[in-house]
Order: sequence, then C-alpha cells, then structure tokens
Amino acid sequence: MSTALVLPRPVPETPVFRTPPHNQEAEQALLGAILVNNEALDRVSSFLQSRHFINPLHGRIYESTSQLIRGGKRATPITLKTYFENELPVGDLTVPQYLGRLAVNATTIINAEDYGRTIYDLAIRRQLIEIGEVMVNTAYDSPIDAPPNSQIEEAEQRLFELAETGKYGSGFEPFTSALTVAIDMAANAYRRDGGLSGLATGFVDLDLKMGGLQPSDLIILAGRPAMGKTALATNIAYHVAKTYVADPDSDKALDGAVVGFFSLEMSAEQLATRIISEQAEIPSEQIRRGRINSDDFDRIVEVSQELQNLPLYIDQTGGITVAQLAARARRLKRQRGLGFIVVDYLQLLSGSSRRAAEGRVQEVTEITTGLKALAKELHVPILALSQLSRQVEQREDKRPQLADLRESGSIEQDADVVLFVYREEYYLENRKPAPNTDEHVKWRTNIENAHGKAEVIIGKQRHGPTGTVRLQFTREFTRFSNLASEEHLPERRD
Repeated sequence: MSTALVLPRPVPETPVFRTPPHNQEAEQALLGAILVNNEALDRVSSFLQSRHFINPLHGRIYESTSQLIRGGKRATPITLKTYFENELPVGDLTVPQYLGRLAVNATTIINAEDYGRTIYDLAIRRQLIEIGEVMVNTAYDSPIDAPPNSQIEEAEQRLFELAETGKYGSGFEPFTSALTVAIDMAANAYRRDGGLSGLATGFVDLDLKMGGLQPSDLIILAGRPAMGKTALATNIAYHVAKTYVADPDSDKALDGAVVGFFSLEMSAEQLATRIISEQAEIPSEQIRRGRINSDDFDRIVEVSQELQNLPLYIDQTGGITVAQLAARARRLKRQRGLGFIVVDYLQLLSGSSRRAAEGRVQEVTEITTGLKALAKELHVPILALSQLSRQVEQREDKRPQLADLRESGSIEQDADVVLFVYREEYYLENRKPAPNTDEHVKWRTNIENAHGKAEVIIGKQRHGPTGTVRLQFTREFTRFSNLASEEHLPERRD
C-alpha cells in the first residue's frame, strides 16, 4: 500500500509594512528657519517645491510662505495665521500655535540648504519607489499578449524624466569660470588641425564659416525632398566618427566624436548601404541589386572593414518622442561618451500627448525646445534635419529662406544655426525646354554650369556670418565633397 507524499504547507509570511523614506524633523527645522529669517528661502527655492514635503501641511505652509515672500511681504507665524485658521489641529495644537512652535524651536538658517536637500532627496527616493511599484503592478496585471517593450520604454522615460528634474542647477557662477572655458576652447582650436573650436564637418569652406560644429548648438539642416539632406548629414557623421581620437587622460575626445544617429525615416541597413556607397563610390542601387563585379565587391569589403571600427551608433526606431530620444542619448553619453547627435528628421519626432492635443505648432515647439535643452545638457552639437514647406516651389528663385521652415517660428527661434541644402541642377532638369530653341541653348549652358554642384546656405548663425558655401555633389553615390575653387584649378591650355 503506497503512501502519498504530503508536502508541508507553506507558512504564510507576515507582511512587512515599510514607511516611505522621510524626515519630519528636517521639514520642521527648515520651516522654522524660514519663519525666523525669510532669507533662508533663497537657499532652497531654486530646487525645493511644496510637493517634496511628505507632510501635506508642511507643504502648504512652505507654499504659503513662498507666496508671501515673493510678494514682498514678511512671512511670520502672525502673517500666516489667517491662511491656516480653519485647518485641523496638529495634536494638542492649532495650526497657528504649531507655526509659533516651529519658529520658537528654530535654531539657525546656516543649515537651511542642508535641510532642503535632505527633504528633496527623500522625495526623489519616494518617487523611485512609486515608479518601482507601478512597474511591478503593471508587470503582474498586464494581459499575457501585451508587449513588455512599451512598459520598458514607459519606465525608462519616467526614470529619465525624474533624473532630468532631479538637478538643483548650478545657479550663478563667477565670470572667471566662463573665462577659463573660453580660453580652453581657444587653446583646443589652436591645437586642432584646421584651427577649429568645434567638430570638423570635413567641408573646408563650411568649417571656415562656422568654426566647426559647436558644443551645445542646435543646428537645423533643411531642404526640399531630393536636395540631399540625409546624404550631407551622413557625410558629416561619417567624417566626425572617422576622425575620432580618444583622450587617454580624460573622457573627452582629442578630435572627432562618438556619433549617435537617430534615423527615424530610413532603416539602419539602408543607412549603412548609403555610407558604403558614398565611401566605396559604387551606386547604392547596384549594391542593392547585386550588379557588382569582383573589384566592386573587394572595395565594399574594404570599406566595410573600415566602418566596423567607427564609433557611429544608429537608432532606427521610428516615431519616438523627444523624451525617449533624450533618454537614449543620455544612455549613450554615459556608456560611450557621445559627442555628436544627428536626427533624421525633426518632423518625424513626436512630443508629449498633451502638446500634440494643442496642435502641431505647439508640439514642434516642444520638440525643438527639447533638442536645444538636450544639446546644452550633454554639451554636444545636435544636427537635426527638417523639411521645408511647399511654398518654395511656387517662387521663381527656389533658394530656401528662413520663412520656408515648417512651423518656422519655433525652429528658427531655438536653432543656433540654420543650414539649407540647395541644388539648382535638380530644378533645371525638371524645366527642360523644347529642343532647337533659344531657351534650350540657354538651358544647356545653365545646366552645365550647375552640374554636380550644390549650395549650403547658412541662413542663420548666432556666433558667425551667414552666407553660401558651394560643394561638389556626386549624385550616383549621394556624396558631397569639397569643391575646388577656380583659383586652385590648373591653368587651361587652349
């Protein structure tokens, strides 16, 4: 007779309830210090808000006190009394009596900032706990077919938003600090090839006008379709990554930079094919269709081996928000030392749902403001591509202007530099007149002069001149290069 194995019942664990991290005494000490000397508020008001207090009453006291002081009035237990006469008592004390007790027990305002930072840090820890709880509950309660990626993205976004707001800010700094940075920038420019203070684009005339791509700048590269915006951006990204030289003594680069390329329109494979085509000088359509010979294949292999070692990272996720882009850029900065960002292209980014509901102009404003803030935060140049409105096509002169930028108000305002790509050849090809006419002869002359040439128009530059730079454009390989000026060409022999 067999005996069934009886497993022991698990003993249910007694649930352990933990109180969120807080420090009531620090809150009381800070409020008391402010009530005794209103100048204590100046030490914490730049980062501390009423929502950071765990005790709701303390938060309301802090908010009322701040409003009084900002209005130029004195905040004391007497002036605050009318705000709290109908509040529930605190133990045996009415709230006005409690305010008096806070002021009486206050010691000094010297530690006011330390109290404020303690309250703030504990509030951040409580928010971290809240994010963790939401993650756990969502993971438990989500339907079995719900993709976890969306939850990961949401949690990551909330964490990075918390990290973004979790900065006290440096406030004022002595002018000598800014002076030191300016001198260092000049010294770096002196040491670099070409004497550039920013990252070299690889286009000599463009670098001369811009001084390279400057840290913290938002650079808009705009143009109509088929002008070569993406080609120019990939050419610049390739050059910046190729010239990257790490500084063994610091986390900064001696030259070039680690590049993060957000390709919202093209896949990573399409982008890689483009770069291979540019560098191997083989038309990309031949590569895609396999119409290559053994020499072509050897060149492709050689170029691919060079590209493998480039510090060029591609994110091909479409339709991401500017907050998600910022989160990924911060991660790459932390992990790889990101030094340059390309966004292809701006109109494919989305803002928050709240801004989207207010209209596209408000959403684009949030996107451009977010990109500019990210450039300043990471101290890297951001090159963002942008579409132009169709009104360009209705003018006789098709050269773009600042007013042609879509939702141009915010883009033009937030950008430090605005570049336009323009190819006269493209428009001439579409306006071919009938043969054997005077117009056709003139057209032939114009198209020969425009063949293989492109213009980069600097429409705006905060720290430099505007103007036009001419480049060579090889359409078969979608490749831009420096255009030899007439004075540097060899003499013609008749």
